[in-house]
Amino acid sequence: MNPPTALAAHPLTVVDTPRGQVQYRDSGAPGPVTHVLLHGIGSASASWAFQLAAARVAGVRALAWDAPGYGLSTPIGTEHPQAADYAARLWSWLDAMGVGGAVTLVGHSLGALMVASAAAQQPQRVRQLVLLSPAQGYGTATPADRAKKLEDRLATLHKLGPEGMAQARGAAMLSPNAPTHLVQAVQDTMAQVVPAGYTQAARMLSTGDLLADLSRAGCPVTVACGSADTITPPEGCRRVAQHLGLSLVDLGPAGHACPLEAADPVNRLLGF
Repeated sequence: MNPPTALAAHPLTVVDTPRGQVQYRDSGAPGPVTHVLLHGIGSASASWAFQLAAARVAGVRALAWDAPGYGLSTPIGTEHPQAADYAARLWSWLDAMGVGGAVTLVGHSLGALMVASAAAQQPQRVRQLVLLSPAQGYGTATPADRAKKLEDRLATLHKLGPEGMAQARGAAMLSPNAPTHLVQAVQDTMAQVVPAGYTQAARMLSTGDLLADLSRAGCPVTVACGSADTITPPEGCRRVAQHLGLSLVDLGPAGHACPLEAADPVNRLLGF
C-alpha cells in the first residue's frame, strides 16, 4: 500500500475551535484511547498515512492534525510563537472534537516539542508520550547559534520555495535505500507547506526546549528513531531517552521520516 492509497479513507476535515480552525484526518475507529499524531516541520497529516490505516483496522481512534499555519489550519496569532502556543491549540482542538479521557500524544520531529509542551500544560489528560525522531529545539543554545540556525532554515525556504525545498531536501528525510514511492510521498507533502506557517514553526523550533518541557510532563514517555536518521541522529535521540532514564527504541534502518519508512515498527510501538 502506498501513502495516497492509505490516505483515501482518511480525507481532510476542518473543525472550528475558539483558538482557530484546525484541519485534520481521523481514523474514524472507536476506542477507549485516542492517539493524537503531530507531524514535523516540513510535513503534514499525510505523513501519518500508514498509522491512520493501521489504527482503522485495529479499531483504535487516531487523529492527525495539520499544525497551525499548515494546510487550512489557522496560523498562531503571533509572529514568534512558542511551543506552548501550539500546545494550547492542540487542547482547544481536542476539546472541539469532544475527546475525553487520557490521550496518547505522538510527536514526530518538531511535533515532539508540541506534545511535550501539551503534556506539561495538562498532564492529567495525557496517558503517554511517544517521541519519534524528536527535535530538541535550540532554546538552550547561545543567541548567536539560535539566530544562525533560524536564518539558515528560512534562507533555504526563501531561496527555493516549498517545491524547490522538497526536491532538494525530501530524499534526505529517508534512508538511501528507501523506495521511490516513499521519496515521492515525502516530496509531495513538503512541497505543500505554507511558507508563513513554516516560518512560524521554524521560529518556535529556535526557542524550543524539549527537555525542559519533558521534566514537567509527568507521564510515561517512549523515545524512538531509525538508525539511518541524519536529521535527528540516534545519538541525539538517545540523549533525550537517557535524560529520562530510558533506553532508546531502535526502529531499524529507517531515516527521519520514520512513520512512513518504519511504519510497521512504529505501528507496533503504538499498539496498532
